[in-house]
Amino acid sequence: MIWLLFGALAGLVLLLFFVRQKWIAPWRQVEEMVLRISRGEKPPTFLSQGAARPRKVALALESLFQRHTLLDQQIAERASGSDTIFAALQDGLLVVDVRHRLTFVNRSFQQLFSSRPDDLGRPVLEVIRDPVLDQLIGETLTCGKPQRGEMTVPATGSHPLRQMLVSAVAIQGDADLTTGAIALFHDITQLKQVDELRRDFVANVSHELRTPLSILRGYIETILEAPDTSREELIRMLEVMNRHSRRLGLLVDDLLTLAQFESGNPHLQLSQVRLTELFAAIVRDWARKFSEKKLRVQVGTPSDLPSIRADETRLQEVLYNLLDNALKYTEPGGAIHLRAEKRGDEVVVSVEDTGVGIPEGDLPRIFERFYRADKARSRALGGTGLGLAIVKHIAQMHGGRVEAESALQKGTAIRVFMPISGPLEHAVTKS
Repeated sequence: MIWLLFGALAGLVLLLFFVRQKWIAPWRQVEEMVLRISRGEKPPTFLSQGAARPRKVALALESLFQRHTLLDQQIAERASGSDTIFAALQDGLLVVDVRHRLTFVNRSFQQLFSSRPDDLGRPVLEVIRDPVLDQLIGETLTCGKPQRGEMTVPATGSHPLRQMLVSAVAIQGDADLTTGAIALFHDITQLKQVDELRRDFVANVSHELRTPLSILRGYIETILEAPDTSREELIRMLEVMNRHSRRLGLLVDDLLTLAQFESGNPHLQLSQVRLTELFAAIVRDWARKFSEKKLRVQVGTPSDLPSIRADETRLQEVLYNLLDNALKYTEPGGAIHLRAEKRGDEVVVSVEDTGVGIPEGDLPRIFERFYRADKARSRALGGTGLGLAIVKHIAQMHGGRVEAESALQKGTAIRVFMPISGPLEHAVTKS
């Protein structure tokens, strides 16, 4: 009897062990797998033993975990790609919700407006105190249509004042409901400056052409209306007309020269130029002009001065313009110094005079087109106001630069820095 009871008890234990191993333990393992997966962890192993139903659940969990992992990977890759794109975007990007609160900004926006990470969640008007932007975003959220406008970003620290073109579009959710707006900030400061330069250039050209054309038209009408004008008076009028027609010709030539330089295709004819020989030839060509005004000319070049790789014709044009200015603004009995010296990997060509000089406030602008320190005197001497602008362009075409130094009634020195090895092939002419 005892043996039967012992056998029945042993059978019950075996049955319970079998049930536990077959049904209870697998479900506990399934529960542990579910908890690990919910925490984003990978289970140490997936169930391979037990009853059929727990094994099916475990296999389903394994498939679900793999799909979840793949989905996370894809999301991470897309997020990384989006972050890379937004980080590389040069324009500032701003995303706001329907309450005008910031939900996302890119790195360019942060740099542009000195924004901080904790600005997210704040109203846009608190971050960028510009009612124009807030109004633009409000109109976009209200009508749901793209809006464009311009705003000015004040100068801060190392950043100068900038002009921005702002484009705003609404974010549409389900049922075409507006859930926010995206604003893109494009820097148009250079475009504004170019446009201003263009307007100034047109105004200056019109002004420069108006005077000689008016004089020519006036004298022509006088001659037509008074055919009995005396020969002496007629000769005087023709001389004036000839002088202004030459000035018009010079102006047109200089404008064409600048247009060619700014076309990006200057066609430099490069060769090894010996400045000592070039200086000697120019001084011979200008000897009569110097003599007529009783100017002393001094040429200074060291014996070991290297030749430079440059366009000799353009370099000659530089010297002609500088000598022409020195000749005009130096009083009789003065002196002009033509020098060249080696400094590092450059040769500095300078033309110095003992003329009337240039006011200190005008020096930074003398290389601008049509800028004259003494407008009345410059026109009286036949200047077009483009000579120094041409000098600057030719220097930059060769990869060089220019600088000026002057003092009133003491003279002016214009220096042109030219690289000995010549311009780089990828050098770009700057305006």
